Amino acid sequence: MITEAQLAKMINEAKTATKQRKFKQSIELIMNFKDIDVKKGFALNEVVQLPKTDSPARVCVMATGDMAQKAKQANADAVVGTGELDKFATNKRESRKFINKYDFFLADTQVMPVVGKTLGQLLGPRGKMPTPVPFNAPIESFLQRFRSSIKVRTRASLSVSCKIGDESMSDSDLSINAHAVINAVEKKLPNGEKNMRRIMVKTTMGKPIKEVQEVKKKFA
Repeated sequence: MITEAQLAKMINEAKTATKQRKFKQSIELIMNFKDIDVKKGFALNEVVQLPKTDSPARVCVMATGDMAQKAKQANADAVVGTGELDKFATNKRESRKFINKYDFFLADTQVMPVVGKTLGQLLGPRGKMPTPVPFNAPIESFLQRFRSSIKVRTRASLSVSCKIGDESMSDSDLSINAHAVINAVEKKLPNGEKNMRRIMVKTTMGKPIKEVQEVKKKFA
């Protein structure tokens, strides 16, 4: 398996090779797979918590009552109730704008039926269906976990790309994040590391820095 040191070297090369931009560029991890039959419904839809993060994910909580109050106190990026959800049912354009503003959604289990009815058709295809939060569960802990997480998602494809941080972060921290994502993904592959063909990193506007990860066959 690729090491954090190897990843740090690739990340440094990606940063060095890219031109300076007027905005902060993301660092992206790209993984190519092999020996997987995508026709059999291969898909990844994983939430991976990053050990290091400077840019928290935006999290919206769908709840009412006590959970809504606690979510506001915990500084959730947004808290919406059933009344606001009902309004989205009549305005698809506003619904899409709303959904695109947030990385993750959490929802009180009592509100989930309303979410499914009003926004399910838009959230589902985007892989953004809310994570249910049981009554009296510590919403603060849920928020903390999802703020430092990313979504790794692909369907019927032998490639996936995700953001692991930005160019302002150290090579070491970025390599730790990349390693965490690779570990999480390998656990979901049919044959683990053996299904990993190639790992690459790139900046938003830069070219991919490749590290070929061919698994050598073991002979008895």
